[in-house]
Amino acid sequence: MAESNPARDVADPDAATAYFRDLQNRIVERLAAFEPSARFHADTWTRAEGGGGDTRVLADGEVFERAGVNFSRVLGGALPASASARRPELAGRSFIATGVSLVIHPRNPYVPTSHANVRLFVAEKAGEDPVWWFGGGFDLTPYYPFTDDAVAWHRAAHAACAPFGKDLYPRFKHWCDEYFYLPHRNETRGIGGLFFDDFNELSFADALAFVQSVGDGFIEAYAPIVEKRRHHDWGERERAFQLYRRGRYVEFNLLYDRGTLFGLQSRGRTESILMSMPPLAAWQYGFKPEPDSPEAALTERFLVPRDWLAAE
Repeated sequence: MAESNPARDVADPDAATAYFRDLQNRIVERLAAFEPSARFHADTWTRAEGGGGDTRVLADGEVFERAGVNFSRVLGGALPASASARRPELAGRSFIATGVSLVIHPRNPYVPTSHANVRLFVAEKAGEDPVWWFGGGFDLTPYYPFTDDAVAWHRAAHAACAPFGKDLYPRFKHWCDEYFYLPHRNETRGIGGLFFDDFNELSFADALAFVQSVGDGFIEAYAPIVEKRRHHDWGERERAFQLYRRGRYVEFNLLYDRGTLFGLQSRGRTESILMSMPPLAAWQYGFKPEPDSPEAALTERFLVPRDWLAAE
C-alpha cells in the first residue's frame, strides 16, 4: 500500500465521522428491536487530550446479555505505538482517529458473539501532506456450530467487498483468520470474516465507500442469525460451555487485540475500551469436550481456517 496520498486526494474526516455517527444509530436501532424491555444507555464522554465519544450499552437484556456500540473521534499529539507499529515512519505524528466499534454478547449460547469496527486514522506533520488510512472488519464467534450460519456470514463478507475488487475478500478473510488467532491455544477466536488495516489503496472517496459497505453489511449479516437462533432451547450444559468459550474471548482481547492496546496506550476511556468484555466468563482447568459432541465439533471443524464459501 502507498505510504502517502497524493495532495489532491486529501482525507475528509468530517465525512467519515458523519457516517460513523449514523452507523452507530442504525446498529443500535436494529439491536434494540430484539429487546422487549431492555434499552441502550447512552454515555457521552470527552477526552482531556482532545475529542470524545458516545458509548451505547445495553445490559441484562432477554436476547443480549451485553451489547456495546461505541462511537469516538479522538485527537492526539503523537500516535501510540500500537497505531504506528506497522508504519514506524509515522511515529510521533499528531492524529485524528474516528470510528465505530461494537461487541455483542448474547444470552442464548446458540446465538454467536459478534464484533465489528470501522475506523479512520489521519496522521499529520507540519510541512507534509496528511497520511490517512482506514481499518476495520467484522467477525463471528459461535459457541455452537452451524454451517449455514458460517456460510451466510462469509457470503455477506464477500458481498461487502465485491464491488471494490475481486482480491479484497480473500485477502481480508485470510488476514482475519491470522489476526483473530490465539497462538497459545492453537485455535482461531471464531469463524472469522474480514479484517483490514492501513487501507488507502483506493481514492479516499472509494475507500470510504468500501468501509461503508463493510459497516452496513455487518448488521445485515448478523441480525438474521440472531433471529434464527434466539429461541433455541438451552440449559446448564450449554451455558457452562458458553462461559468457558467466553474466556477465550477475554484472553484474545487482553493479550492481542490492537484496538484495546490503542485505546489504553492513547489514554482513552477505560470503560468504553473494556465494554468488549463479556459480563461473565469462566476458565476450567484441562477441559476436554466429549468426543463427537457439538462442543467438540466447534473446536475441530469451526475454529480452524476454512473456505466457508465452498462449504455445504
